[in-house]
Amino acid sequence: METVKFPFYARLSLVLFSVVLIFVILKVGAGIFVPLMFASLIAILMLPLNQFLEYKLKAGRFVAAFLSVALAVLVMLSFIYVVALQITVFSSDLPSLKRRFIQIFGEFQGWLTTTLHITSGQQTEYINKSLVGLANTAAQSVGNVVFSISAMLLLLAFVFVFSFFILYYRRLLMRFALNLFSVHNRQKVTGVILATKSMINAYISGLVIELFMLGTVSCIMFLIMDIRYPVLLAMMIALLNVIPYLGIYTGIALCMLVTFANSNFGMAFEAGAGLFILHLLDSNILFPRIIGSRVKMNPFVTILAVIVGEYIWGVAGMFLFIPIVSTIKLVCEQVDALKAWSILIGEDVKS
Repeated sequence: METVKFPFYARLSLVLFSVVLIFVILKVGAGIFVPLMFASLIAILMLPLNQFLEYKLKAGRFVAAFLSVALAVLVMLSFIYVVALQITVFSSDLPSLKRRFIQIFGEFQGWLTTTLHITSGQQTEYINKSLVGLANTAAQSVGNVVFSISAMLLLLAFVFVFSFFILYYRRLLMRFALNLFSVHNRQKVTGVILATKSMINAYISGLVIELFMLGTVSCIMFLIMDIRYPVLLAMMIALLNVIPYLGIYTGIALCMLVTFANSNFGMAFEAGAGLFILHLLDSNILFPRIIGSRVKMNPFVTILAVIVGEYIWGVAGMFLFIPIVSTIKLVCEQVDALKAWSILIGEDVKS
C-alpha cells in the first residue's frame, strides 16, 4: 500500500491543529483530568506497597489496593492536621501582626512624605481609590474561599477513589494500553510504560524525600535564628519548592515579609539569605543526587511546562506538567520520527 506524503504546510497545519485541540480538551476537561493525574501519581507511588501486600503477604487485590490507598489517606490527613495546628498558632497572633503592619505602614508613609514629597492626603486618596475595588469584592472572595475548600475536599475524595481503582484494575489498564498498538510494537510500548512508571516513582518519592530534608533544615535554621513560626514557614518553603525555579523565590519573599513584620529588616534579610543558600545547596546537591537523572529537562522547557500547566490547570498544573512533559520525552525517545523533540526537551549534552 502506497504511503501518502502531505506537503510541509499541510503537515504543519495538522500538527498545530492537534496541539490546539489537545490544549482545549485538557482545559475544558480539567475537572476530570486533574484528579485522574493525581490519582495516577499516587497509584504509581503506592504500587510497590500494593505489590508487596498482594504477592508477598498473599492479600487479595481488593485488600491490597484498599490498604495502600488507606495509608496514603492517613499520611495526607496527618499532614493536614499538622498544617492546621500551625495555622491556628499563626492566626492567634494576627492582632499583633496587624498592629505591626500598621506601624510599618506609618513609617513608610513618613518616608514617602520626607523623601518623595508625597503628602499624606495624596497617599490617603490613592489608597481609598485602591480599596474601592477590594471592598466590592470582599464578600465574593469569602465565598470563593469557602467554595475552594469544598472543591478541594471533593477533589481529594475523587483522587483517592481513582487511585484505588487504578491499583485494582492495573492489569486491565496495561492490557488496554498494549492492545492499542500492533503486535510488533508492543514490546517497545511495554518498555515505555515501565520506564515511565520508574521515572514517576523515582521523581515523586525523591521529591518527597527532598522536601522533607529541605523543610527540616529550614526549620532548624529558623529555630537557630529565633524566627517566629519556624515550622509553618519551613512547611511553606518545602511546599512552594515543588514549583521549579519560581516557587522557592516566592517562598523566600513570603518568609522575609513575615519575619520583617515580627522583627526587623536585618532579621528578614538574614532569613532570606539563609534560604537562598539552602536553595543553592538543594538545586546543586540534593536535587541531582536524590532525584537523580530520571527527570532530565532543560530549565527553559521546565519553566515553559510550569507556565503552560498553570494556564491549563491552575496551580495543580504547575506540579503535574513536570512528570507529563517527562513522560512525553520518554515517548519521543522511543519513536524515530519524534526523537528531535526529545532532544529539545532534554538537557544540553556537552560534546
